[in-house]
Amino acid sequence: MPTVKLDKSNLTTSGFHALSDPLRIRILELLKQQEYCVCELCDRLDVTQSKLSFHLKTLKEAELITGRQEGRWIYYRLNLSQLVLLEQYLSEYRRFIDTLPARTGDDIPL
Repeated sequence: MPTVKLDKSNLTTSGFHALSDPLRIRILELLKQQEYCVCELCDRLDVTQSKLSFHLKTLKEAELITGRQEGRWIYYRLNLSQLVLLEQYLSEYRRFIDTLPARTGDDIPL
């Protein structure tokens, strides 16, 4: 099944969607240290391979991780260039910091 290349806006959206799940964040945290194969990730995260595969697919589609085949195993690592793009997207909002009114905590709805 061929993968569809997403445009920048869809890639940004899928990147933030991928970051919205606690297990996917845990996967990224592990991959900050080194690359891992699926079996190692399953062991470290204490999840089944089918559950992990679903989350790895989401991260791959968002291009937040890449994989390389070595024998029977696929080893996953961070795709730092995509993480940089998400960081750059968010950094564009820094210019609004000085123009926003100060928040006291009382004005935040519960």
